[in-house]
Amino acid sequence: MEEISINPADNAVQKPIIEFRGVSKTYKTGTHALEDVNIKINKGEFVFVVGSSGAGKSTFMKLIMREEKANTGKIAVNGFDLTKMPRRQVPMLRRTMGIVFQDFRLIPTMNVFENVAFAMHVVGDSGRHVRVEVSKALSKVGLGDKARSMPSQLSGGEQQRVGLARALVNAPDLIIADEPTGNVDPNMSYEIVSLLTEINKRGTTILMVTHDHNLVRDFQHRVIMLDKGKIVADNVGGDI
Repeated sequence: MEEISINPADNAVQKPIIEFRGVSKTYKTGTHALEDVNIKINKGEFVFVVGSSGAGKSTFMKLIMREEKANTGKIAVNGFDLTKMPRRQVPMLRRTMGIVFQDFRLIPTMNVFENVAFAMHVVGDSGRHVRVEVSKALSKVGLGDKARSMPSQLSGGEQQRVGLARALVNAPDLIIADEPTGNVDPNMSYEIVSLLTEINKRGTTILMVTHDHNLVRDFQHRVIMLDKGKIVADNVGGDI
């Protein structure tokens, strides 16, 4: 099998930010989660990942974040060869991406500002730079006036926007959004995807798992469909 080029000096326009070649994943339980997946996602794309429960979406995302390792095939993400990556380099990979979770995962004892700042402290930032960048991130998601609020004082939609600010604050090349609208109402779902679309227009690659086919149709981005561990469709323009 041809080796994946991961030279960071390559032309970013031509080089995929995510590439799977012949990737399969079988768990120790015998579950075949992915089978011979081949896909390229280029820098600056917005891609929805859809499929029924058990289709392989979660495994696909876990492989990208290096929470799991493929049994066979090659994976490259943000210039890293995940196939050969030692565990000690995984934090370096994750610093190049922002992650938005379905269940928000805010720290309840920290206020909004502190929750977003925590993502910067993890990578070693401190002081004035943190204050400036956190304020910018909260303004981008419309929460500039909620910096001192506690998570318990926010609606579900506001909590998810805090999660989005946290994903944005380190200016990642890639944002992975795992069912980010799963715990909010339809109006807020539309608002969150609108925010992600605006972020995408500034050059950030967005990879979003969703069950909401209405959002997929409305926003007209690329759609990858998984079924029983295989890619069964890869369309542009919201077609499912």
